[in-house]
Amino acid sequence: KVSTKLDLLGNLVGKTDKLIIGGGMANTFLHAQGIKIGKSLAEKDLAATALEILEKAKAAKCAVLLPIDVVVAGEFKAEAANKVVDAKACPDDQMILDVGPKSIELYKNELAGCATVVWNGPLGAFEMKPFDTGTVAVAQEVARLTAAGKLLSVAGGGDTVAALAAAGVEEKFSYVSTAGGAFLEWMEGKALPGVAALIRAA
Repeated sequence: KVSTKLDLLGNLVGKTDKLIIGGGMANTFLHAQGIKIGKSLAEKDLAATALEILEKAKAAKCAVLLPIDVVVAGEFKAEAANKVVDAKACPDDQMILDVGPKSIELYKNELAGCATVVWNGPLGAFEMKPFDTGTVAVAQEVARLTAAGKLLSVAGGGDTVAALAAAGVEEKFSYVSTAGGAFLEWMEGKALPGVAALIRAA
């Protein structure tokens, strides 16, 4: 959700070179740019905020990578009849449930030039096949680059651990935090009480 990650996104665009946005959050950003998203879940009341984040990213020279194609279905259930469409062409009676194959390749290519990846959340409705495809493919690429010593991979917060477990790679990232909310607060740049106490004690 964009609403729970506003501080996170605002902090990250000033500290990262690239920001890959998928999952339900991507729907909000697509909608904010005037792109039709059909029946997709999105926080439409946060459109202005999403645009502010995009402007902030542009000013900070942080590339925001939204899906260029998506997998859509008429209903939110496993094995629902689905098809791949351009991210700007979601039919009115369909909902976006995953990133498409071109988006997966885009993300994998972008990862090749990275030294560090911080992962939070899935790229689609990973709990339902075949809408786990994007999350699994990109997570496995992160794991492959990590194993090759080309990438430091950190993940945590919310559904992230479950998503990586579904992809079979939770043991293959450099570090996976199970702290959930605390991990997000750390990424937002907030002080963590326990860490602050340790620093004072030291």
